[in-house]
Amino acid sequence: MSDFPSFDADGVQLSMLPERALLWREQAMLILADVHFGKAAAFRAGGIPVPHGTTQANLARIDALVARHGVQRIVFLGDFLHARSGRAPHTLATLAQWRARHAALELTLVRGNHDSHAGDPPPELDMQVVDEPWRLGPLAFCHHPQTVAGAFALVGHLHPVYRLAAAGDALRLPCFVVDGRWAMLPAFGEFTGGYRVTPAPGQRLYLAADDCVLPLPD
Repeated sequence: MSDFPSFDADGVQLSMLPERALLWREQAMLILADVHFGKAAAFRAGGIPVPHGTTQANLARIDALVARHGVQRIVFLGDFLHARSGRAPHTLATLAQWRARHAALELTLVRGNHDSHAGDPPPELDMQVVDEPWRLGPLAFCHHPQTVAGAFALVGHLHPVYRLAAAGDALRLPCFVVDGRWAMLPAFGEFTGGYRVTPAPGQRLYLAADDCVLPLPD
């Protein structure tokens, strides 16, 4: 059993992983938000020089999680592809090659705002594509922050980060935000920004570091 912290979502125990993902162990399910595949390619298409290799880096992290936790299904909470201009041939070919290596994985995408512009993933990725909120058991899988009647909502969209400061130094870390009726995931993608958050009353923040998830002290 992992030592990573977990929270109860209407009877479902969800583990928070340092790779900025949730694990529903009983369902062998990995839950990711805001991967933004093709974002670097979209920037390059707009004439902004940014590094190559972010798609491969994101897929390598997914590979490691699938192998480590025996994952059989992945749910993406929106913004799978960043933009229509990011559907570069190399990006799509890399995704197709990855999918061919993981043909047994069940993949579900809950459409987000970027997906509405980028379009659904190509058919060769063999993904179930649904609108939010998508219900499974007591959970509602969403992209945009929201509450869902009769369910515990898992959401993304904002890319939450928390600013740690001490002795004149500061660090921004991705974080999970857990509320009474919903939990927000940090962005999984390597090439994404972050929205600074502070906990509201009744909320807990969990900071995703390199190899651990740290609860923010009260």
